[in-house]
Amino acid sequence: MFGKKMVVEMIGRSTASQPDRRNFLRAAGVGGLGVIGGAALLAQDAPSAAAKENSGKKISDEAILNFALQLEYLEAQFYAYAATGRGIDASLTDGRGSIGKVTGGAKVPFKSKRIRQYAQEIAGDELAHVTFLRKALGGAKAAQPNIDLKHSFTAAARAAGLIGPGQSFNPFADENSFLLGAYIFEDVGVTAYKGASPLISNKTYLEAAAGILAVEAYHAGVVRSALFEKGLADAANAISDARDSLDGTTDLDQGITKRGAANLVPTDASGIAYSRTPGQVLNIVYLNPGQVSQGGFFPNSVNGTLRVSQNNNNS
Repeated sequence: MFGKKMVVEMIGRSTASQPDRRNFLRAAGVGGLGVIGGAALLAQDAPSAAAKENSGKKISDEAILNFALQLEYLEAQFYAYAATGRGIDASLTDGRGSIGKVTGGAKVPFKSKRIRQYAQEIAGDELAHVTFLRKALGGAKAAQPNIDLKHSFTAAARAAGLIGPGQSFNPFADENSFLLGAYIFEDVGVTAYKGASPLISNKTYLEAAAGILAVEAYHAGVVRSALFEKGLADAANAISDARDSLDGTTDLDQGITKRGAANLVPTDASGIAYSRTPGQVLNIVYLNPGQVSQGGFFPNSVNGTLRVSQNNNNS
């Protein structure tokens, strides 16, 4: 249903200025390095590809962290609405670039205490991630862009074959729909941070990335397990296939079952999680396999330097 082929986007080694580093360390504190969140930073195999695409041009830590912040705005708003019926405070959305609004969102009428508590805890984590990144970036922080939590989910559900033409999908309608909506995001954060690990030279950032990966893996594990327990494997697997068809020719994604058995931890043959590039992540959140700068959950693009998805249409 989508074209395929990966073209790696530019990413280089960190060139953060000394003030940027001080801002980051001040925000992190002694015990805060593990809470940044589910956004994409860097990519597996990106150093050599970036050199080809950009003739050695480097991307600063500021650009990388702002890209992370854009994805954190999306997750924080989604979980805040699901858990409380309200978005995050407007004081946490300003910065460089146009300040956007959120379309859609509502409090989920949870039936089970367990799923409601999942949503509340993850919402708290994502809010902390936004706060942390904004403090780390200081005056260089990018604003929240326009976020679509309504039409984007319908488009994603149609791409996965969960609904037909003329139908709509509302992730806030009930707890099953909420879990399927959350599943669209959570695995993406894990793959992004795994890809970042070999590319971060500064030990402070590497330690933070390791903590972030752990947080995102916990979130993803909770969502995948809940979907499996509720018998929603077919729908989740369809979402996995749709994500995989957006981000290139490589078979990166895995559903929550494999050959009829549970597959709650998606890994390769060596038991290692797979990676995604920033461009691949943007393919998913823009809901487009082509090289574009807007669409899907970010109808008017993200703010910051890293904003163009990869061209996967020429497979």
